[in-house]
Amino acid sequence: MACKKVLIIYAHQEPMSFNGSLKKVAVEELSKQGCTVTVSDLYAMNFEPRATRNDITGALSNPEVFRYGIEAYEAYKKTALTRDILEEQKKVQEADLVIFQFPLYWFSVPAILKGWMDRVLCQGFAFDIPGFYDSGLLKGKLALLSLTTGGTAEMYTKTGVSGDFRYLLWPLQHGILHFCGFKVLAPQISFGIDVSSEEERKVMVASWAQRLKSIWKEEPIHCTPPWYFQE
Repeated sequence: MACKKVLIIYAHQEPMSFNGSLKKVAVEELSKQGCTVTVSDLYAMNFEPRATRNDITGALSNPEVFRYGIEAYEAYKKTALTRDILEEQKKVQEADLVIFQFPLYWFSVPAILKGWMDRVLCQGFAFDIPGFYDSGLLKGKLALLSLTTGGTAEMYTKTGVSGDFRYLLWPLQHGILHFCGFKVLAPQISFGIDVSSEEERKVMVASWAQRLKSIWKEEPIHCTPPWYFQE
């Protein structure tokens, strides 16, 4: 296997957390394979999640009425985005696979990770109009969500109190990742962390490590409505 580059976007405050263990084993396993692994530890970096005028280093195209999407697009074309955004975009551009490691917050990602998506995956870099979904500007790259939940697997079924987990994946995998052109691999979901025993947690970590051994042989999911709502 030719040397692959992996970017892990890690969104947890505590290095000793279960999410930290999943991130650590991913770095170790992928490095053993000869991959170049880069980690963006968002909390450690004190990454700015807010999308504001401060993201634009040059003159605004319309200083009277600020529209973030338009201004970020124009700034990207002129390399006039702030350094932290440009650095993250460079990491994404160089990566063959982007892994997002995070705990589920309110059926979504932590605010710091949503801010990373809002600021880094801007028009011109990740997508354009036209130039989205299968034509997204990040096509050819793989993406994978590795997340943890407090609720058990039974809670996230069609008959469970929280509904089928695939419903929650729709805006993240389809509305963000697939929209930007990523080929999306099946998610790695570690359910019920808060109620799991130490032995059960070890099994989850080992399962993740085992999956990563053959991650490059996996086929992407069919990122279309039926995968989420009908299967």
